[in-house]
Amino acid sequence: MQSYTIGQAARLLGVSPDTARRWADAGRIATHRDDGGRRLIDGRDLAAFSVEVAQNGTGEDDVSYTSARNAFPGIVTAVKLGDVAAQVEIQAGPHRLVSLLTREAVEELGLEVGMQATARVKSTSVHIDRA
Repeated sequence: MQSYTIGQAARLLGVSPDTARRWADAGRIATHRDDGGRRLIDGRDLAAFSVEVAQNGTGEDDVSYTSARNAFPGIVTAVKLGDVAAQVEIQAGPHRLVSLLTREAVEELGLEVGMQATARVKSTSVHIDRA
């Protein structure tokens, strides 16, 4: 399972690294240390926390968010596989994006909850890039 540094988690949550560090210090999100002593957050824990933050707000002042070239980097929060089709949800800061794609595409990308991905939007289609 992929883990994220405090800085990476902050970027995915759309907050400052200081805010993410305070949340970790307060026990709002669990961390563990790697061999080098860096604090890391498990991808599944970050996915669940990102949904909670998006639903309840960040606790920071409202910030205006924009996307450069319609790209939304975020974290996969749900993957629902059918026989042929699949649904992938990504939490990109305050934005929740849902994409319908083939099961084969999800399997080829190896998408799973907790991993970093980027949703790219063109017209009415959302394309997922694995980070």
